[in-house]
Amino acid sequence: MYLDEFKRQLPDPDPQETGEWIDALEQVVNDDGKERAQFVLRKLLKKSRMMQVGLPELVQTPYINTISPEQEPPFPGDEEMELRIRRIVRWNAVAMVVRANHHYPGIGGHLATYASSASLYEVGFNHFFQGKDGGNGDQIFYQGHAAPGVYSRAFLEGRMTEDQLEHFRRESLGKGLSSYPHPRLMPDFWEFPTVSMGLGPINAIYQARFNRYLHNRGIKDTSNSRVWAFLGDGETDEPESLGALHLASREGLDNLTFVINCNLQRLDGPVRGNGKIIQELEAVFRGSGWNVIKVVWSRRWDPLLARDNDGALVHIMNTTLDGEFQKYSVESGAYIRKHFFGKDPRTLDLVSHISDHDLTRLRRGGHDYLKLYAAYKAATEHKGQPTVILVKTVKGWTLGDGAMARNASHQMKKLTAKELGYFRDQMALPIPDSELGDAPYYHPGPNAPEVQYLKERRNALNGTLPKRRTVSKPLALPAGTTYDEFAEANTQEVSTTMAFVRLLRKLLDDKEIGDRIVPIIPDEARTFGMDFLFKKVGIYAANGQLYDPVDSNLLFSYREAKDGQLLEEGITEAGAMGSFTAAGTAYATHDEPTIPFYIFYSMFGFQRTGDQIWAFGDARGKGFLVGATSGRTTLNGEGLQHEDGHSHILASTVPCCVQYDPAFHFEIATIVRDGLKRMYEDKEDVFYYLTVHNENYAMPAMPKGVEDGILRGLYLFKPFLEPKTHTAQLFGSGAIMQQVLRAQQILAEQYDVAADVWSATSYRALRDDALECERWNIDNPGAARRVPYITRALETTSGPVIAASDFMKSWADSISRWVNQPFLALGTDGFGMSDTRERLRRHFRVDAESIVYATLYKLAESGRIDFETVARAKAELLSAERAPETVAAS
Repeated sequence: MYLDEFKRQLPDPDPQETGEWIDALEQVVNDDGKERAQFVLRKLLKKSRMMQVGLPELVQTPYINTISPEQEPPFPGDEEMELRIRRIVRWNAVAMVVRANHHYPGIGGHLATYASSASLYEVGFNHFFQGKDGGNGDQIFYQGHAAPGVYSRAFLEGRMTEDQLEHFRRESLGKGLSSYPHPRLMPDFWEFPTVSMGLGPINAIYQARFNRYLHNRGIKDTSNSRVWAFLGDGETDEPESLGALHLASREGLDNLTFVINCNLQRLDGPVRGNGKIIQELEAVFRGSGWNVIKVVWSRRWDPLLARDNDGALVHIMNTTLDGEFQKYSVESGAYIRKHFFGKDPRTLDLVSHISDHDLTRLRRGGHDYLKLYAAYKAATEHKGQPTVILVKTVKGWTLGDGAMARNASHQMKKLTAKELGYFRDQMALPIPDSELGDAPYYHPGPNAPEVQYLKERRNALNGTLPKRRTVSKPLALPAGTTYDEFAEANTQEVSTTMAFVRLLRKLLDDKEIGDRIVPIIPDEARTFGMDFLFKKVGIYAANGQLYDPVDSNLLFSYREAKDGQLLEEGITEAGAMGSFTAAGTAYATHDEPTIPFYIFYSMFGFQRTGDQIWAFGDARGKGFLVGATSGRTTLNGEGLQHEDGHSHILASTVPCCVQYDPAFHFEIATIVRDGLKRMYEDKEDVFYYLTVHNENYAMPAMPKGVEDGILRGLYLFKPFLEPKTHTAQLFGSGAIMQQVLRAQQILAEQYDVAADVWSATSYRALRDDALECERWNIDNPGAARRVPYITRALETTSGPVIAASDFMKSWADSISRWVNQPFLALGTDGFGMSDTRERLRRHFRVDAESIVYATLYKLAESGRIDFETVARAKAELLSAERAPETVAAS
């Protein structure tokens, strides 16, 4: 009987394959009986229908649920109770946004995202998301626009007050709620910033990988931690959303689950009006090696699909476009009957017994708790692969005709009294019509069954979420002797990059923090002289090294290891920032502080991944970003794309970034030592950006008593002690310091100018101090005025100040208004180009001769010397006969 039915329903079977199926079915009938045979028959028919509509078997399956009704596990909770909870949470999430925009028009917020995804979160909160009270817990990356729903749940739990909800998006008084997940603004609540779309997904992947890294290195048992990332289908157009999928599958991150809310709409309209975004994403994820679970249809579709013996309904589902499905979401049952089921007489007959009203109740799977529970459970039990759950929903679900599934749904901030009444009725809440105009909050009381049930579920799952921990294990920082050698002179010519690498090596050897150092490199270790790390600490590889490397007989062989310490990310600064973020926030995520040092081409840091760095600051991350080969003129042969003269300008836009451009090895050691103390002992939520370069020169000994000046941004490195007719002050930093020192010599020997040389390690630190003084003075009229450090440092000096760096002039010029002497910034504005260092520095006017000329010009401008002297000096210093190569050779 079953075999005859199967043969009859096959569209055009392959004889050999059909024979194999029939043999298998006969075996099932003989061994397991009728019920099992019916299940296998349905699965075989599903496969045959897939062949019929021509879908690629390897990357796509039919447009139906991955998990069949027979495979669904029993639901362990009280579905009716959880429905009531979900409705209360929905209402308050809407009320929060509506009230905010009613009282403060234009304050913003989003109604439609959480409306479509409420069930996705609630099934997780009630049954899957592990809290932190009993251990590590799960890491959850919430979709940014769904934040009102998360606040609303916390309100129902008693974790937030009505007054806090009332101050949604109004934080300046210290009691409001941030618009999106921002740990910087709510440090005890949110863990991960996600609203900058695409960053949540990539950071979730690297967080899951870093969890394995901590486990494999023996720092923390993270075997029971799962990473959940919630994102929207429109968000997957961001390259960061899908760009690192291969890493998750390559490393077998079965501790990672993506939940993609496929409401088929982005901000302005359909995600794929002319296509099928769920099918597209299935192909992308399956092709990238992920386990894919689709939740497309609610349980009301199950009887129809069971009776779809010839696959006509599945065929229509497969071929209907997303733009059409959006139309069906807002149309009547009669329209759905005609335009969807009416595409085939067989499907029209399939629903002949269903009323038009009931046709509109054939819902999408993302609004069916049982279907979602089955998908989540299957995801958590799957081994060897990360899982993505593609969930079909309606944007603005339950909000009424004016907001649901409309192209403008994302921009809606308000609802009319009529729309609120409809929504109230949908939620079945006891709110009288007379109060609807104010969209009041609703709480059934702390002893209500809904609240008690909700708390019981969270207690069973180890505590409430979201929750960010702010106390981590203390670290014993290295003793001062670790840094002693850097205070001594080094006659061997080295670059500041190599000085940094030497310091990193000593930190890795430290018995207290050595194993907490996380070196991160995007495939440039040899460029930065860090290939010794391959052998010393090993490259982290989830499966160890399964081959004998070609250089295994060399001292610095390429050694991968399961407990390797170095994260060698390949050619991906975005991926390296994902690891930097996971490592830099481990002190809060896992109570285990780790110290990331991420070294990269400085050009490809803030410029390429600035959005991730901003989010890192939001996440209160700690660690060291090291911009190597920095400066517009040091990487002389690489040209426009590689030569960085502006990363410090970009870095200065991040409020919690502490940045330095050191010139000497002792400056680097002093800065790193201070950074370790501030971040890991004093618990400051800052991170450091150091620029280092690749030009070699001898490193001098550290002058006495300059530590404070190094950290504050400026100190007198080399005063000129012989009396001269004129005086000047020269600021230098980074690689240009050598040009400044040579300029000091030329000024003294040829132009009777005594110039002091100052090392300007951080114009950012100087400016921040000056701004802080300025604000204090404004806020405290009549009190003794505070004087900025830069002003005090120069108050006993005379002569113009010439500030030269390998960065744009605005970097040094940012402090000019607090300098009382004439001031001139020299820098490298414009695009880079390929040439020798000498010619590039002449081109940008930051070589020694240009610094000398600028000094003389400013002296003439202030009346100290005449302009005829300046003109002669220009001919002497900058003429064609004084070409930079000649200067270098001499």
